[in-house]
Amino acid sequence: MRLIHHQTPAGPRVAALRAAVAGEEVVDLHAVDATLPSTVDELLRLGAEGLARAAAAAEAGPASPWDAGDVLAPVLAPPKIICVGLNYADHAAETGAKVGDEPVIFNKFPTTLRGPGDAIELPPESSQVDFEAELVVVIGQPCRRVDRAAAWEHIAGYACGHDVSARDWQKGKPGKQWLLGKSFDSFAPLGPWLATRDEIADPGDLAIQMRLNGQVMQHSNTRNLIFPIDYLVSYLSHVCTLLPGDLIYTGTPAGVGPV
Repeated sequence: MRLIHHQTPAGPRVAALRAAVAGEEVVDLHAVDATLPSTVDELLRLGAEGLARAAAAAEAGPASPWDAGDVLAPVLAPPKIICVGLNYADHAAETGAKVGDEPVIFNKFPTTLRGPGDAIELPPESSQVDFEAELVVVIGQPCRRVDRAAAWEHIAGYACGHDVSARDWQKGKPGKQWLLGKSFDSFAPLGPWLATRDEIADPGDLAIQMRLNGQVMQHSNTRNLIFPIDYLVSYLSHVCTLLPGDLIYTGTPAGVGPV
């Protein structure tokens, strides 16, 4: 199931995308089943039972053509936005950084989050803003100190994300301001949809590509992750409780450059 938020006069509503002969169509899940929450965030907090009810509504409900112009981020208010740095060997090499035995972890403020069609706001305080395409893991169930084998059961699904970075703040400021360099407003585009776990046969073998004005700038595969998805979820869960709606930006491959 692919879940989106679309904007309505009543506010954001959760919907599911379905493939159709003429393209994609959308099912307003709350309109089909009024007992379902109106947002993905609330739906995730219902756990597997909520997702199962949403899937049934998506299958049975009437659909309308998809208007990509009214799509918001598939998670609206994540409790945490956690990011992984230097998680592709080729990207680490292009930065000149050494890869350690544990992942580099940082975070972004919630005000960085934007939908897939929203503009990236280039701050006048920075002269070096870079793009970074990433696979994003969306947590579905609370987890604390889980092992790698159990980590998968706590994942709701996956989304496309963008770790926009003010490189001059990240590297040039005293103390190397990773948090601030990654946290200007609009620096975490997400979407358009959340693909639930059952949609992805192998999240460890997904192509990842970034285009700038139609030109391919980054092209890789998640099999090149240094620290794979299950490791990251387990590792982070030993530091803090992961909650439904938490986002984990898993790192970017080589080819980063100015927006």
